[in-house]
This record gives sequence, C-alpha cells and structure tokens, in this order.
Amino acid sequence: MKITLTVILLVVITFAQAQETITITGQIIDQETKETLPFVTVAVNDETTNEIVTGTITDDFGRFEIKDLATGKYIVNITYLGFETVQRKIVSGGLNPIFDLGKIELKPSAEALDEVMIEAKRATVNSALDKKTFSLADNVAQSGGSVLDAMKTMPGVAFDQEGKVVLRGSDKVVVLIDGKQSSLTGFGNQKGLGNIPASNIERIEIINNPSAKYDANGFAGIVNIIYKKEKQTGLNGNVGLSFGLGALSKRKEDTPTDLGSYSVNPKLIPSLNLNYRTKNLNYFLQSEFIIQKALPNNEFTTRNYDDGRNIISQVPENRRQFRSIITGGVDWELSDNDAITFSGMFDREKHIDTSQVAFINLDNNVRNRLYTWKEEEVTSYINVTANYKHNFPQAGHSLSSNAQYTRGLEDESYFLNDSSAVRIGRDMTNIRAIEHTTSLSTDYARALSSGKIEAGAKVRFRNLPVDYRINRGNQSIIYPDLGDFSKWKENLYAFYGNYLLEKERFDVEAGLRAEQTDVSYELDPQNAYYPSNDKYDYFELFPSVRFTYKLNDKNKLSLFYNRRVDRPGEPELRVFPKYDDPELLKVGNPYLRPQFTNSVEVAHRYNWDSGSLFSAVYHRQIKGAYQRILSIDNSNPDYDIVNKIYQNTGESTNTGIELLFSQDLTENWKLTASTNIYRNSIDAYQGTLLFPFVRPFTIEKTSNTAGDFKLSSTFTLPLDIEAQITGLYFSKRNIPQGEELARSSIDFGLKKNIWNETGEITLSASDLFNSFGLRQRIDGEGFTALYENYYETQIVRLGMKYKF
Repeated sequence: MKITLTVILLVVITFAQAQETITITGQIIDQETKETLPFVTVAVNDETTNEIVTGTITDDFGRFEIKDLATGKYIVNITYLGFETVQRKIVSGGLNPIFDLGKIELKPSAEALDEVMIEAKRATVNSALDKKTFSLADNVAQSGGSVLDAMKTMPGVAFDQEGKVVLRGSDKVVVLIDGKQSSLTGFGNQKGLGNIPASNIERIEIINNPSAKYDANGFAGIVNIIYKKEKQTGLNGNVGLSFGLGALSKRKEDTPTDLGSYSVNPKLIPSLNLNYRTKNLNYFLQSEFIIQKALPNNEFTTRNYDDGRNIISQVPENRRQFRSIITGGVDWELSDNDAITFSGMFDREKHIDTSQVAFINLDNNVRNRLYTWKEEEVTSYINVTANYKHNFPQAGHSLSSNAQYTRGLEDESYFLNDSSAVRIGRDMTNIRAIEHTTSLSTDYARALSSGKIEAGAKVRFRNLPVDYRINRGNQSIIYPDLGDFSKWKENLYAFYGNYLLEKERFDVEAGLRAEQTDVSYELDPQNAYYPSNDKYDYFELFPSVRFTYKLNDKNKLSLFYNRRVDRPGEPELRVFPKYDDPELLKVGNPYLRPQFTNSVEVAHRYNWDSGSLFSAVYHRQIKGAYQRILSIDNSNPDYDIVNKIYQNTGESTNTGIELLFSQDLTENWKLTASTNIYRNSIDAYQGTLLFPFVRPFTIEKTSNTAGDFKLSSTFTLPLDIEAQITGLYFSKRNIPQGEELARSSIDFGLKKNIWNETGEITLSASDLFNSFGLRQRIDGEGFTALYENYYETQIVRLGMKYKF
C-alpha cells in the first residue's frame, strides 16, 4: 500500500501559477530630422495568426506605452503616413515585464499607408521558472490559520522541530514581507510565521534560485509573503473573526504531574482592515490579533545512558498568549512619475508559559525529581519605513530608495523551581535584549528592447546588546561565571548588478552581488567559558546565472547556478542557556562562523490547457554547516546534563528531484500534488566544544534518501461550497548524530461565499489524526535518545469574513 501511494504521489505533482502581463514602450523619431513624431500608429500583432491584438498612438513627444499585454510572441508594427513601416519582434515568457524598444527611427517614404484598425485580443499565457507563486485564496484546508499553516501544503516545504520552514531539506531560508526583510519575520533568519494570521495575505512566493538583486543569505531559498492591497477608490476593507480549538487529542500520555499538557485549546483571531483611496493618496490600516491557549512545544525525551540508566522527561510548553500586529501607512503619488510610501508597524506579543517537568526512571518507574518553571516574555517591534520611487518617461525605467528602522525588544523571565532528593531550590533568570536595525537601499532598473538591467546598493547596521540577570537559589542549576551582558554588532555593505536578455528561443539572466560584512561579539569579561571576544570581517562575491531554452510555447528548460551564505544571528550566538529542561540545555556559540553554499539546478516546465508539470533536479554543496550538537556534560556529580550547542561542522551535500503537478479533472474538480525526493550526505567531522568545558565531539559520515509527498484535491459541492482535502507524508531522513522519523497529516476544509460574495465562511481541520509530531533518534557519545515533540498540530477552526 505504501509503495502504491508513493508511486501515485510521484506521478501526480502540483504547481499553482498566475498569469503574467507585459508592457511595451518606446519613442518614435524622424530618421532625417531627428525630431520626435506624435500620433504614430503602433499596432501589436500575434506572430502566429498575424491578427491585431492591441495598439496605441504616440504622444506629443513621440512616446508610446502599451500595458497589460499577455505574455507571448508578437510583431510590433509602427506605421505613419509618409514613412516606411518598421517592425519589431517581441518574445516574452513572463521573466521580463517591460520591453523598451528605445528610439525607433522612421524613414520617409512616398507610399500611402492603409488605415490600421486596433482590436484587443488576449494572447497565449506563459509561466516563468524563476519562482513558484501560490494564492492563499485557493488554500481551503488551512483557512483561518497562520502563514505557517498555509505553507504546510506548498511543494518542497517542510518544518523542523523549532517551527522553521525547511525548503528541499534545509531550514536556511530567508522570509521576506512584500520583497523586503522585516522585523515581523527576522533579518537574515526566519521567525514568527506561526503567529502571522493568513487572512491578510494575498499570495506566497517560493524562490529557490534568487537573482543577485536579493540579499545573499538563505541558501535554501526565499519565501516572499505578499500582503493584500486594495485598489478600489473610496473607503473599503474587511472585518474577520476566526475561532478554533487545538490539541483535541493526545498523541502520548503525559508523564505524572499535576499540570500535564494543555488540551482543547481555544483560539480567537479577530482582524480589521481599512483602506481609503483618493486620486493621489491611499491610506491603509491592517490589524490582526491572536488570543489563545496553545501548546507550541511538547517535548518528550527518552535518554538511554551507556551505564544502564534510562530516564524520560516531558516539557509541555503550556502557553497563554496575546499578540497584536498593526500596520498602517499612506501611499502618496507626488506626480505621474513620483510616489512615496510611509508605513509603520507595531508588533507586540506577550505570553506566559507554565510547565512541570518530571524525570522518571524507566527501570523502576520512580520520579527522581520534579522541575517546574514559569516563563513570562514580552517581545515587541516598532518598524518605520519610507519608500520613494521615480519613474522616468520610458516605461520600465525607474529609480527607487528605501529607508527602514526597527527597534526590537525581548524581555524574558524564567522562574525555576526544583524538587529532588539532591536539591530543593529556586532560581530566576531574566534576559533583556533591545535590537536596533537600520537599513538604506537604492535600486535602479532600465527596460531594454529585449531584456532589462538592474543595479543597486544596500547598507544595514544591526546592534543587539543583551543584559542577563540571575537570582541564584540553593544549589543553583544555573552555570556560574556566565557574565551579565553581551553585545553583538553586524554591519553589511552590498552592491549588485543584474542583466536579463530575452530572445525568441532562449533567455539569460546573470548577476553578481558583492557583500562586505563586519561582525563583532563582545562578552562580559566575567564569562569563564569563552576566553576572548570575537571580531571578524569578510568580503565575498555571490554570482547567480540562469539560462532558459524554449523548446516550444509549452516547454521550457532552465539551468541555474547560485552561490549563497548563511550567517549565524544573535540567537545562535547567545551564550546564555535556556532552562526549560535543566538536563537538556539549549545554548548558542559566540564563535560560530557563516556557512557557504554552491547550488546548481536544472528545471523543466510543461504547460497544457488544463494543467502543468514542473520538474527540477538540484545539487547543493555546503561548507562549514552549523547545527546543534548534543553532548554530555558530566561535570555535575548528581545528574548528567545533555548540552545542545550550535557548532560549525564539515561539508555536506543535498541532491534531489522536485516534481509539481496540477490538473483540472473536471470543471469543479482540481487535483494537485508534489514530491521532493532528496539525498542528504553529511561528512564525518571531529571538532571541539568549549562550553561548559573543553571536550571533543565526533559526527559520523551518514547518507540517506528522504522524500516529502503531498496530495491535494479541491472540488465544488452542492450550494457552491468549495471543499479541499490534503494529505502529507514526510519520510524519515538523516540528521547529524541520528535520524528524523517519518510523519504524516490529513487536512480538510470547507469554504462558502455568502451575501453576494461580500461574506465568506470557512471551516477547516488540520492534522485530523494527530500524526504530524516530530520524532528524532539521537546517537550521542555515552548515550542514545528518542526526542518526540508532540506540539499542537491538530486544530479545528471556524472563520467568517465580511468585505465592504
């Protein structure tokens, strides 16, 4: 049965696509006098049928601009009484949105010209291979949830045990908001996707091979989240409300404590969005709120030590949470060619987590100790942005600038209580971090007759000081001599150039990005584990190349090459451990270095009237990969501690094939599916850990083949109810020091439009059988472990939205 299902999923693969349009522009002049020619007729004919598709006439300055023309192959006929006709050929595949024909000279002629009639007609639509676009309007099974929920069914997307997005087997993913990094999703890393309601998101783009225009970080690719933006004039908007219940059943029984893990957790997500547009001004306000009980982590860890001890512990992160995200601003069209946008965002989240952690001896079922903790954390971000864009008279010729400032706050307090035969005590820790990030960038674009050029520059300054306060109790479990502060700074200076050439049979895009990065990490001199501060800088070049050969109108073949970098951020460097489990401590490493990746890919797309097939073969080589290493700290005479420490390791490779398929079976039934089969190879490596004492670690060479399989069926029921059922299966895969086990999920959703399409009701259920939790087997030095995180994946939601 499993083999049959795998074969079906391999054959049936998905891809969602959106129609692309182009603009053709230019200027007509007299060849002899060099004067501009007004009122020249410009007609666009379909190359195959020679029928007129659309057209226009030049203005007083001889310029013309034809917008919203579907991608395809055209002949542009330029005719003017008393002049010879000039033709230009246009081949557009959706990569270059604007074709600037430049200055076109007309030669005088004595021949009279027939009148040309202009009649609009739609041309063939082609799709590009550079990115995959998914409309959230088509996502029914995860409606009412977060962006993380919505991405669950997207091809090539998975998630790790910390809720990070994994593309093609890697979590080194950069998440953008409307094409830019933001405090909402992190600078150079990813965060917060599980707390962003999807109700205001128009679409999500997945870019596996970004051009040089994008920052070089994120070797697995880029996820670009596009917010909805109202284009109608006057006052309009929508109001929505979603109610849900999570963790309806328990995958594994709680260990014996009074509290256990939260279940049947209520969620309330109200939202209000307003937009007021006049001729030159557009005011917008988007607000989203989350009020909920949740179980973001529910970690069972079974440790089997070589000396015969067998211990299990459970860390249920029982959360009460309130989060508000308010975004507002104004778009101001200063003139026909100049526009500026001022926007701001306030994002504040407060949660209180409580947990009772029992450590059970599995040999006699006796509880050795009971550890309880309470965490109170407030995080907030204030984001202020100004964007300016100037459009030159020629379409596709523009200059834009962006300035952004972000102030972030993290205030986290842990109240720790321990009860055991060896210790009864209380500790308290507080981490307070205030981040300041300032970035300035400028971008230039110029459309050409058969392509475009892009260039730009960017500077970004990040400063994140952390203060650490400890109140030690009796026989404190907090490591001594950590110090009271750290200061992290990262300055980035970047320049890029990008060129696109699009011809009838092929197109080429090539770019180069240069980045200079300065990093410093200052520790309190009282820190006894890392003897010196860290400071370094590096200059790197990041080329990107794409070549596409057009076999015919329905078939395209592309070859990609990319070099990218992943820089550790302050969370990966932080020297202060997290004490949610005192025997399984997570801690950073201030001496981490970036990892670099070279990747190549060959991709093919085939389109037909009722569907499409996308296939890709890719290979990535990673140098200096950093990840968590598990190692025993036996410095405590009463119990062993397992440290989870970030560490640079050797080389690894990731090679795979991705298939995406979409087919309209009937007018009311669409089947989509995807698979991503890849082989992870991790080289053997020997290194040294410094915390809390110097000791070696070893990674064995491993290699195995894994796969992600997704199948989704969307159909229309009576009463125009849209239904969707989605199945996911992630096979087991190798990780450093072990393997991650297989998991699966079945999701279901219904959607009904009411009140003449102004209202919408949704009902969705994710992970119906509660089988999507994460499980890992770890083979460490002196112990083995089974890590199971049965966090909240089973959620039922009922939502309503009203548009006005």
